[in-house]
Amino acid sequence: MVDFNELKDKAQDLVAQHADTIKDGITKTGDFVGEKVGHDKVDPIEEKLHGLVDKAARNDEPPSPTPPVV
Repeated sequence: MVDFNELKDKAQDLVAQHADTIKDGITKTGDFVGEKVGHDKVDPIEEKLHGLVDKAARNDEPPSPTPPVV
């Protein structure tokens, strides 16, 4: 049986590791398409995609508390 939570975690880790590369690809694609149809149409979509990458890279679980140093 497929553990979808495990797949989600792996995908988040992968996006987190390569977020800059993914965003660079989005920017380059946005620049290319923007030259064809206009940057005013493409730039808002590009910004939203960057936000989705940031959101996907974050782990929504709260950070585990660190034990106090004694």
